[in-house]
Amino acid sequence: MEERSLGRSESLDRLRQVSRWDLAVIGGGATGLGTAVDAAARGYQTVLLEAGDFTRGTSSRSTKLVHGGVRYLAQGQLSLVREALRERGTLLRNAPHLVRACEFVVPAYRLWELPYYGAGLWLYDRLAGRLRLGRCRWMSRSEVERHLPTLRSQGLRGAISYQDGQFDDARLGIALARTLADLGGTALNYMQVVGFHKRAGRIEGVESQDRLSGEHFTIPARGVINATGVDVDALRRMDDPGARDLLVASQGTHLVLDRSFLPRPTAILIPRTRDGRVLFAIPWWNRVLVGTTETRLTNVPGEPRPLAAEVDFLLEHAGDYLAKRPDRGDIKSMFAGLRPLIRPSGADRSTARIAREHAVVVSKSGLVTITGGKWTTYRVMAQEAVDRAARVANLPDRRCTTETLRLHGWSPPAEPSGSSLDVYGADREALLRVIREVEGGDRLLHPALPYLEGEVVWGVRHEAAMTVEDVLARRTRALFLDARASIEVAPRVAALMACELGRDPSWVDHETRRFRDRARSYLEEGP
Repeated sequence: MEERSLGRSESLDRLRQVSRWDLAVIGGGATGLGTAVDAAARGYQTVLLEAGDFTRGTSSRSTKLVHGGVRYLAQGQLSLVREALRERGTLLRNAPHLVRACEFVVPAYRLWELPYYGAGLWLYDRLAGRLRLGRCRWMSRSEVERHLPTLRSQGLRGAISYQDGQFDDARLGIALARTLADLGGTALNYMQVVGFHKRAGRIEGVESQDRLSGEHFTIPARGVINATGVDVDALRRMDDPGARDLLVASQGTHLVLDRSFLPRPTAILIPRTRDGRVLFAIPWWNRVLVGTTETRLTNVPGEPRPLAAEVDFLLEHAGDYLAKRPDRGDIKSMFAGLRPLIRPSGADRSTARIAREHAVVVSKSGLVTITGGKWTTYRVMAQEAVDRAARVANLPDRRCTTETLRLHGWSPPAEPSGSSLDVYGADREALLRVIREVEGGDRLLHPALPYLEGEVVWGVRHEAAMTVEDVLARRTRALFLDARASIEVAPRVAALMACELGRDPSWVDHETRRFRDRARSYLEEGP
């Protein structure tokens, strides 16, 4: 597999040169990226088109967990848990520079909780089989207090410890996009699909527009896959105005707090909330990530914002378990993501294969839609989507190879150093050369952030970063870690990008203002 850059101009040149693609994938989130990688790994000529930036939506706003889903055990969904745990092990093997094991502690404040949680987590480990990360174990009150000194100790009876997976979602998305390029595929951000090209009622390609230049493209393809997350129904109605909705949307909000609330590298699972979910407090990039909520939405917003009630909910539940109760003044950043949930009776079962978490649907025109699911199971979702699309498009039958495919940047597992460069894996040496080459490349962007100025240049040159938000939200995770610091550093990031992209001072001013407007939603909740 030859390593290639994600350079956008090169990708546009490739788009113009190919007369007909085997598969066109619409959507650059976890599912779309995984689907395109699967297709390219089978040797199909594949192009991916994303209307915004890669992982701009839900796929960069997760709880950062690669896990089986502890709460599904109580619901009796053992097959789902087993599948996700198998995929957790696959991701740890294929992307060890981005996925690692993390210890989780479930505190017990009633004696009966210890055997109850212990039995559930014993089963959780058993379902993982040979891919389990470690054994769950009982912890005494004194051990918990030593291990988690900021946990509320009043009434504490002990805890159960277990291992699960943690990752950087947006960086995994970039690794998938670069893997696609390495495999000979083409990935383009800011390329919006505006229509379908049909002949005799069958889709034979897409019409798209470059949102940065305005250029229009007709892209012939033997098969088209709709992997646009919460937007899949809009694409299905573009194909067939009478298509019934597959999805209902749910919003999940997260808060980011200072590390002092959880200074050790151990996460807390809060086993029960008022709405029957579990809640996590997780060490992440020298901060603490608290989440998540589940709020059903009747209308899907273009840019979801945390709701005041969600913020209150998270602060209240975190405060019940932490010795120091967090308040709004402690929030470094907050963000909301939208989950595509399968509507129970929303699919036409004559054309769909519906599992309890995801669905693959084929329209009369041949449009293949893959939706639902979660980050952990993106690879098996992609496999199903490509299997179906290959049959619909009458492509040569080729088996899936992604179970053992090392993703871009793969490097042997190592203890994290805490450096922002850890996530680059095998690209680290090439990045260091860029850092040395750029004047001031080794300077911190901001004292409150772990990122270097050279990483901005790298993101533009090699990872198709086109806006300040691309850099501060997804090539780095600055906006998620500290929204105020990100706003402060935005002018410098815009200036660095302008030098690489050949933009003028007016572009710098425009990008800075646009980013500041967007970043305010990471500091202020909605009504």
